[in-house]
Amino acid sequence: MNAIKGKFYNAVTDDDKNLIISFAISPPEIYLARDCVNTIKDWKKNGKELLTIEFDIARKKRSLDANAYAWVLIDKISKAVSIGKTEVYKAAIKDIGGVSETICIKKEAAERLCGAWDSNGIGWQSETMPSKINGCVNVVLYYGSSVYDTKQMTSLIDYLVCEAEELGIDTKTPEETAKMLNLWGG
Repeated sequence: MNAIKGKFYNAVTDDDKNLIISFAISPPEIYLARDCVNTIKDWKKNGKELLTIEFDIARKKRSLDANAYAWVLIDKISKAVSIGKTEVYKAAIKDIGGVSETICIKKEAAERLCGAWDSNGIGWQSETMPSKINGCVNVVLYYGSSVYDTKQMTSLIDYLVCEAEELGIDTKTPEETAKMLNLWGG
């Protein structure tokens, strides 16, 4: 099945205390939704009524211009402090909020999880910390900027701008930055 975008329409409780949720789906998504509904009807005929349903808030993805500007700042900071661009990028990701998850898992699974997570890309990082639960560790999983929404990308750029300014590096004026962020929906 595919992800379909729609707007929440209504939620009611029936006589059996089941929550019935409805969505309004507009073209072009409606055509895909109709195909999915027909497939679901076929499943029901064959006794397969249980579905897995996921909801998420649709957010505007960050623009490629935002990504390019972030890397311009990373390059300038890298030159100013004489460390690699990758290190500057990774440090920035760890320093901003809202781009990580912390989970508690068994110690023996941590290394495998971290290796798989880190292989997603340069910014995808993990670190382990002790847990109060015997035989477990806490793993912090940082997302790379390739999956950031506008708000997260804005946080990254704001952080990089502050770092650059502290180093005396010219950045876009506050007006230019505000204009870019406004265009990105930030």
